[in-house]
Amino acid sequence: MARTLIAFFSRADENYFGGAMRYVKVGNTEIVCNLMKDMIDTDTFKIEMKNPYSPVYNTCIEEAKQHLREKARPELLSCPDSIDGYDTVILAYPNYWGTIPMAVATFLESYDFTGKTILPLCTNEGSGMGGSERTIKQCAPGADVRKGLPVTGSNAANSGDSVKRWLKANGLS
Repeated sequence: MARTLIAFFSRADENYFGGAMRYVKVGNTEIVCNLMKDMIDTDTFKIEMKNPYSPVYNTCIEEAKQHLREKARPELLSCPDSIDGYDTVILAYPNYWGTIPMAVATFLESYDFTGKTILPLCTNEGSGMGGSERTIKQCAPGADVRKGLPVTGSNAANSGDSVKRWLKANGLS
């Protein structure tokens, strides 16, 4: 039987919402992942950096920009022992500087995704998927990287209908 994993990177603390800063206890990407967990049978894994980004938004985005410039691969707090039992990985993340957070690259490069399907889901405030799908293909050679779903972060809690349609279009509901 096909198994699905939701692997996600999400950041709480101070976040940007359509022109204003706001403190949140749960990040937008995690909110969407929690909706998905109620829609499909899946396991979840939260991608967390050993040394997380600053809780201050402007400092965080500068740290993320530096990681991108350096092509850094931040150390993760933990990783699943294996992803061999999964056929599909829903990879959810915020759009950082037009692509995936570098911690997501660390996660992807830790496994062999040959023959697996990756469904990207990217929260953002207007920048869509950016170049993240291309980056995922580079970090996970051999994977079937499908068309991703961009979700406006400030609308994450209300994204259930579009997420449900996307899951159905990809044979998961």
